[in-house]
Amino acid sequence: MRVYNFSPGPSALPLPVLEKAAAEMTDVNGTGQSVMEMSHRSKDFKPIIDKADALIRELMCIPTNYKVLFLQGGASLQFSMIPLNLAAGDRPGQGKKASYIDTGVWADKAAKEASKYAEVEVKASSKDKAYTYIPDAPPPSADDAYYHITLNNTIVGTKWDKLPNTGSVPLVTDASSNILSEPIDVSKFGLIYAGAQKNLGPAGTTIIIIREDLIKKVPDWIPMMLRYDIHAAEGSMYNTPPCYGIYIIMLVLEWLKNLGGVEVMGKLNREKAKLFYDYLDASDMFYSPVQKEYRSLMNIPFITTEQNEAKKTEIETRFVKEAAAAGLINLAGHRLVGGMRASIYNAMPIEGVKALINFMEKFEKK
Repeated sequence: MRVYNFSPGPSALPLPVLEKAAAEMTDVNGTGQSVMEMSHRSKDFKPIIDKADALIRELMCIPTNYKVLFLQGGASLQFSMIPLNLAAGDRPGQGKKASYIDTGVWADKAAKEASKYAEVEVKASSKDKAYTYIPDAPPPSADDAYYHITLNNTIVGTKWDKLPNTGSVPLVTDASSNILSEPIDVSKFGLIYAGAQKNLGPAGTTIIIIREDLIKKVPDWIPMMLRYDIHAAEGSMYNTPPCYGIYIIMLVLEWLKNLGGVEVMGKLNREKAKLFYDYLDASDMFYSPVQKEYRSLMNIPFITTEQNEAKKTEIETRFVKEAAAAGLINLAGHRLVGGMRASIYNAMPIEGVKALINFMEKFEKK
């Protein structure tokens, strides 16, 4: 029996994608071989990566002056690659300026990693209220190399709805947990990066969407594997790319296109999120700690109203255990914040959200 998987990542994949991948496991496109056995430079693999590139361009309306790269290392490696490519000096320790907005754990990690290679200024932070809101974003400094935000904050469940105005300074964003969940204007960003394991495919592949003028020769001390110019010139094949991950991404993009694209998916995601938030707002036992105007569509943390800490922990532990027994898995909150969290990415059907609400109503009555 398939369960409803509310994991924040690696997360659920669409069932039709898994079924097609299973059917093609030993023979894809009539080649008599699995994608995992193919040479990445073969005539058999090229149509797969080309189709993945074409589909993501179509679905996200990516302008022609942007490159799409399929890399490895997760979004966390981009915390280093971005400053190394956009703000590195001629020698280590001589980086240019960059602005960051701190809206959660991953935004904070990105800023701290970038500070090893660039002169980082954290322009604003919502840490004062446990990251439950998006702070006002001051303008960048005139000499900033780039301006970084985390578009959706997976752990605390907040999202940016109004982008900061950065003028001529390139806006860079981590979109790992909300890419393709609703339409975004790619032209407003200089660079978008996303780990695949939430809305795109399996863990192990990272998508980079970068404006071509930001791909430039970097100082010789930057390692070859960490240079956008090398990966762009080689069509994401400077070394062996994550071939099977790219194939699954292609299937997910096909699935999304067949559903009607990102506009339709955005409508479905808003419907799912509203359903769950409406339940939480009416519940006497559970509530969302996030300020309403900043709530994520993808990641919904919730906690109990119980004030006694020992009893609160006991109730939440019991909730997660009983939910899993009912086929609703991975509902524990992040280890840094506790509580519970439902991640309802693109692959989560509305039936899963309804099943969770139904379980929570019964649990509340008990």
